[in-house]
Amino acid sequence: MSAKKPVYQRILLKLSGEALQDSRKGYGIEPEVLLTIAEQLKEIKTLGLGIAVVVGGGNIFRAASSIGRAIDRSTADYMGMLATVINSLALQDALEKLGVHTRVQTAIDMQKLCEPYIRRRAVRHLEKGRIIIFAAGTGNPYFTTDTAAALRAVEIGADVIMKATKVDGVYSADPKKDKDATRFSELNYSEVLNQNLQVMDQTAVTLCKENAMPIIVFDLFKKGNLKKVVLGERIGTLVR
Repeated sequence: MSAKKPVYQRILLKLSGEALQDSRKGYGIEPEVLLTIAEQLKEIKTLGLGIAVVVGGGNIFRAASSIGRAIDRSTADYMGMLATVINSLALQDALEKLGVHTRVQTAIDMQKLCEPYIRRRAVRHLEKGRIIIFAAGTGNPYFTTDTAAALRAVEIGADVIMKATKVDGVYSADPKKDKDATRFSELNYSEVLNQNLQVMDQTAVTLCKENAMPIIVFDLFKKGNLKKVVLGERIGTLVR
């Protein structure tokens, strides 16, 4: 019996910074979590698909908590972008220790650390079998890493955005607070926007809608889920 093949040729995985954070401290990077994510990426890399990743920075710096206090919004957003670079370099290191060739491209020039974002170069890295990590968001304040993920996915011709979370999909309410919350197996973009469901921010969802980019929201921390999604199993919530 032949092994299953992935249903996607090229994916973009969106990770929140909080996914990497040390659960004991509530901030920073937990090495065990970082290794788990790297191992899952290595596992699906063997299936032959192109993989890009966008990582948030909320485990290191959350711009929203500083707005209106001591830090200007634009400055806070730039600080958040730098936090995503820290996470991206950490993930690159974890992947390369597993023997996975990886490149980090950043929307803000810092050539001693990583490459500048150039779309054609990014696509070439994917064609050569490297995992590419996009850092520093879009390089502009007032845009989230969700929007950066949607933008980069469209630019590189990804087949899908896989939004990794700690819950098993999109719910009508917070399942930790509302026992009657129901999980959606599938939604369309308009339902997400009109009901203000917390899939991605509205700019990101609108960009996906305009470019027919599907989004799968799933629990990354249940062992084997990433591979199952790549192989086409109905895990989590599909938005299209």
